Amino acid sequence: MHRIQRPRSRRAAASLALAVCTALVLSACGTSGPSASGGSKDGLTMWALSDQTILKESVDAYNKDHPDEKITLRLFANDDYKQKLRVAFGAGQAPDIFFNWGGGALEDYVEAGKVTELNPLEVGSERYTPSVMRSATFKGQIYGVPANGLAPVVLYYNKKVLADAGVQPPTSYDELKSAVAKLKAKGVTPVSLAANSKWPTLMWEEYLVDRVGGPEVFAKANAGLDGAWADPAFTGANQYLQELSASGAFGDNASSVSYDQGASTALVYTGKAAMELMGTWEYANFAKAAPDFVKNDLGYTAFPAVPGGAGDAKNIVGNPSNFLSVNAATTHKAAVMSYLKDYVLNDAQIDSYLAAGSVPPVTGLDAKLAATTSSDKAWLQFVYKLVQDSPSFQLSWDQALPSEEADPLLTNVDKSFLRQITPEQFGQNMGKK
Repeated sequence: MHRIQRPRSRRAAASLALAVCTALVLSACGTSGPSASGGSKDGLTMWALSDQTILKESVDAYNKDHPDEKITLRLFANDDYKQKLRVAFGAGQAPDIFFNWGGGALEDYVEAGKVTELNPLEVGSERYTPSVMRSATFKGQIYGVPANGLAPVVLYYNKKVLADAGVQPPTSYDELKSAVAKLKAKGVTPVSLAANSKWPTLMWEEYLVDRVGGPEVFAKANAGLDGAWADPAFTGANQYLQELSASGAFGDNASSVSYDQGASTALVYTGKAAMELMGTWEYANFAKAAPDFVKNDLGYTAFPAVPGGAGDAKNIVGNPSNFLSVNAATTHKAAVMSYLKDYVLNDAQIDSYLAAGSVPPVTGLDAKLAATTSSDKAWLQFVYKLVQDSPSFQLSWDQALPSEEADPLLTNVDKSFLRQITPEQFGQNMGKK
């Protein structure tokens, strides 16, 4: 990747690129569409993804209470959304409130002066989980509030398959290696992995790097610091990944398995595989496809510790939450702040997410979770405690990095998994200028 000689962060360069893009788009676009503030004279505009049904309920509740200053909500398909948002900001037609993933993409807009800094008191940020808020906090200032449930990556397992092999859920890398050997001896694939999709393999890379070197290792690479990808933690993590791959931990056909086909999920609930590393959304997939399996044989635990590693074994990776941020050009700031503080993840929203088997990123849920009669109670409590106890909740790297770096990342993780490059070459390839 290209780097100029003077000290800078990758975000500064991205902000410059966004500014240039803004000028080009402004010169090419007409005046149709939303006003420069993103809103209308009668109310606000908000953009989000089409699958955010519980979030939509918060807009409906706000509109019922504010008939004279309603929010007009536009919903988009995931694949098109990021590009539409970037073009809208460039044309001065972005919404007052916009849904985003936090991390690097949001920081680009922040450094370009496109996003409003949020006063913690105005949005009630103290109620949100601190580790989640870090994905929308830059240079000590808040630029977004969580908008939906937590999605850490966890290790699922089939209780019956492990028991039949005399295996306990692994809490360390050595226990994982031992489990792999025993499960293979029973003719079971130890770990289900949809390696054809690449991003599931990235989850192993993220956790191994974190366990070996701590979250600071990727944070430096994400900031664009020279030499960051050469950190020994990347080499060490890829040594572990390749050792697991060579040992048959992921079976013989992982590279032919695609996640979208549901095959990796099915391998676990049919007992053909013992474990799977995946985000919390997989719980709903298990529940839909095999409710009896969820009731009787589904287990879940944190990612194992690595011996001698600098990373805290309580650290987690995944998607902390999606966020709602505010257009710096909005002319409806008071109304926006009222919506963010009083309608986003309020008590009604929290209850809706819990009923859907999803844990919202708010503190103080212990009593509510203890009192729930949901069949998902144990799962909800597990996810909540996992996040509350975590010193670091790192955003998935392919979301944190810009696309020009995310694509090579996925390619090199796949090559490392296939042992087509050495552990040292992973860092060398990612650090190329």
